[in-house]
Amino acid sequence: MLTVDRGRYTCLVEGREVLAMKARELGRKGVVVGDRVGLVGDVSAEPGTLARIVRVHPRTSVLRRTADDTDPVERIIVANADQLVIVTALADPEPRPRLIDRCLVAAYDAGLDPLLCLTKADLASPQQLLDTYAPLGVPYVVTQQGEPVDHLLERLTGQVSVLVGHSGVGKSTLVNALVPEARRTIGAVNIVTGRGRHTSSSAIALPLPGGDGWVIDTPGLRSFGLAHIDLRRVIQAFPDLEPGTAGCPRGCSHDEPDCALDAWVAEGHAEPARLDSLRRLLASREDAEDS
Repeated sequence: MLTVDRGRYTCLVEGREVLAMKARELGRKGVVVGDRVGLVGDVSAEPGTLARIVRVHPRTSVLRRTADDTDPVERIIVANADQLVIVTALADPEPRPRLIDRCLVAAYDAGLDPLLCLTKADLASPQQLLDTYAPLGVPYVVTQQGEPVDHLLERLTGQVSVLVGHSGVGKSTLVNALVPEARRTIGAVNIVTGRGRHTSSSAIALPLPGGDGWVIDTPGLRSFGLAHIDLRRVIQAFPDLEPGTAGCPRGCSHDEPDCALDAWVAEGHAEPARLDSLRRLLASREDAEDS
């Protein structure tokens, strides 16, 4: 499915964009961008026609978030993605590492490969932020205004990639460069608050040039709640640290005096920066402060 707008779903059927509604028999089952669905009825895509979604096929991945860390209601952002592209500006607005950390936790939990995309390198150097995330081994691309995005396109080719980021970081600019016919609206950053204006009101899936891959643009985020995340799964993203947890006390938060990871690192099994990165990610989940 390509996009959702006021209860109408745009689905791709043999190259045609078919408008559909959800069948009553699906009940409260949600249908989101990226879902593979079964349709019945008129799928000609002729003006005035409307098909029905009668089945949602099993999902290979689900990217979720909550409104905040106390909200029990999960919101599915996109289904069946392969890669989470975390877009952050190096300036205007300033980088928000806490939001990046939260997106990384969500990516690891959903089984998506993360990619850090740093924009507006013409305004500030990326080095400090790259040094911060180097211990995590997260791949990255750096872009700047007016320059080609070929290196980003290479990372997206053959993948279903969902772009997330704070408002005003340049997601729509990237999408327009990757898929010129998309014509996504570009917003300005408020010079007083440093915040961007929400220019994308709903997620939309767009095919990359040549048809080898998809990019999913999403509305700008103010926060990324992680109430749905099981903290025990975050350590799985750190294979150099995970064996060291065998000596941890039951229910260890990995940031307490008896945590065995301190000894594991001191013995040279992993770099100290890796443990610092793990603890930063865990703290981003536990800290209920707005991202």
